[in-house]
Amino acid sequence: MSMAVIGLIAGMALGFAGYFGGFGAFLLVAALGGFGFFVGRFLDGDLRAEDFFRMRDESRRR
Repeated sequence: MSMAVIGLIAGMALGFAGYFGGFGAFLLVAALGGFGFFVGRFLDGDLRAEDFFRMRDESRRR
């Protein structure tokens, strides 16, 4: 499935949530969709946990 089709489906889901559920439902669907996107990328191996939780490098401190 292409990224354009996935974007179309996500946009339609947000549109339906906004129309039928109001702004709160729109925000909930958008937040859960973003969370699902990052979980999917993590499970595919495109993201690593250490990208988000890396320690500060002492040599970069000024």
